[in-house]
Amino acid sequence: MAEIIVKIINKSGNELPAYATADAAGMDLRAHLETAVTLQSLERMLIPTGLFMELPAGYEAQVRPRSGLAIKQGLTLLNTPGTIDADYRGEIKIILINLSNEPQTIQPGDRIAQMVIAPFVQAVIEPVTVLTDTVRGTGGFGHTGKS
Repeated sequence: MAEIIVKIINKSGNELPAYATADAAGMDLRAHLETAVTLQSLERMLIPTGLFMELPAGYEAQVRPRSGLAIKQGLTLLNTPGTIDADYRGEIKIILINLSNEPQTIQPGDRIAQMVIAPFVQAVIEPVTVLTDTVRGTGGFGHTGKS
């Protein structure tokens, strides 16, 4: 397992993101709120974390839902996974949505998302007029599940 240095400014007063276990891929992100907020059914809200980050070049941070929030409260993230680029220096904010039928309350310091740090590659786009043929060809959504 490789390690990299990620610099973080924490203006939240919450603990820094950390891995819960030795083999965990994601670190929990917490809500940085003055008071609790309630999301009504199907309401979305931008929740601040109070964290500002500097990633090394060639890395991104992926922001993903927490499975426990999704199953227990119906709270998940829009635009999942969210991508934080290495050159972004603004506050990390989480777009939460309540997909349950009841209002859901977020308390200050609640764990609301998880963050995974990952390397990436940038593609060089090559315009062509023909693509290499494959067995699948132009078969789309669900076509491999048909008998």
